[in-house]
Amino acid sequence: MRLSTNKIVKNTRGFTLIELMVVIVILGILAGLIVPRIMGRPEEAKQLKAKLTIESLVTSLRLYKLDNGDYPTTEQGLTSLISPPDTGNVSNSFREGGYIEKGKMPKDPWDNEFVYLSPGVHGDYDIISYGSDGVPGGEGKDKDINSWEIE
Repeated sequence: MRLSTNKIVKNTRGFTLIELMVVIVILGILAGLIVPRIMGRPEEAKQLKAKLTIESLVTSLRLYKLDNGDYPTTEQGLTSLISPPDTGNVSNSFREGGYIEKGKMPKDPWDNEFVYLSPGVHGDYDIISYGSDGVPGGEGKDKDINSWEIE
C-alpha cells in the first residue's frame, strides 16, 4: 500500500469570538477582585519597603565594620557607607566603591532621610524612618520604622 503525501489535512481553526469573549470576561473578573486589594494597601507597601531598605543598610554597616573595625559615628553618618568619612577615626581600609550599590544614599519611601545614631539607644546603632508624617512617634501609616524592631 502506498500512502498519499498529497493529502495533508490542515486544521488552521483559530479562536472563535465567543471563546475570546469568555477569556476577556474571566480576566476582567480577576482584575476586579485582585486590583482593589493591591491598590488599597500603598502605606503597607511603603512600610515594607522602608524595612527592606533598613535591612540593606544594616548589611552595609556590618560590611563597613568588618573593613574598618567599627561602625561610623552619628557625626560621620550613613554617608560613610558611600565615601570615606571626613571626621573622626578614619580607617585606611575603606572599600573602593563604598558599601552601597550605585553610590547613592537611599531615602525612605516618603522621600525623607533615615535617622542614624551610633552608638544607638537600642544597640551599636539605630536606624529610623519616621514614617509618612516625618516626625517621631505615630501609629498606623505614621508609624516609625526602627532597625531594632525588624526581625
